[in-house]
Amino acid sequence: MAAERRKGERVTFERGVPAQMMGIDGTWRRECMMEDISETGAKLSVEGSVEGLHLKEFFLLLSSTGLAYRRCELAWVNGDQIGVNFLKTGDKKKKGGKRAPLGAEV
Repeated sequence: MAAERRKGERVTFERGVPAQMMGIDGTWRRECMMEDISETGAKLSVEGSVEGLHLKEFFLLLSSTGLAYRRCELAWVNGDQIGVNFLKTGDKKKKGGKRAPLGAEV
């Protein structure tokens, strides 16, 4: 068995929790089962192929209304299971130089 690399404690769901993966731009969705979750990420079993999907960054929808969700990035793939890292609001890598604060003279 592979060594566990996750740092935080995780909760494992005996039967999995139904969820959906959705592209950032909303152009694709996939049904999935959340197998376990921690503060920093989750393990998902994906229904259907993930080939061709933009998994660099996507949403994990945790409710049918979409009100509970996490922004994710792909960490690993193993068959029909994938690992995801949750992104925080400030985690997105900024391109270019520093921006001036609003109202500041440039």
